[in-house]
Amino acid sequence: MSRTDRAKQFAPFDALKGLHDALRVKEFEHDRITKGELSEEKATELSKILINLEKGEILTVKYFKDGQNVIVTGVAELDVENKIILIDKTPLNLDDILDIKKG
Repeated sequence: MSRTDRAKQFAPFDALKGLHDALRVKEFEHDRITKGELSEEKATELSKILINLEKGEILTVKYFKDGQNVIVTGVAELDVENKIILIDKTPLNLDDILDIKKG
């Protein structure tokens, strides 16, 4: 018996098709959080950072996406017209930003 055939006999048996996918979806839904509201002080702090943003400045941005808080670092570019900030060309909605750190 070849080595591959021997390994196949010990492969896990998925008796319930789709169980792993269903569990992954449930785990994702369980870990989801709701977007919190920013305090007025925090919103003012974020506005000041964005107003003083220089083109090409590196920022670390914490933002809300699909029920999760995500942190990304990169070169920032503000697009006021579309209400987005680009971090390494990835658009983030200004309304989804939770925190910004320079550097």
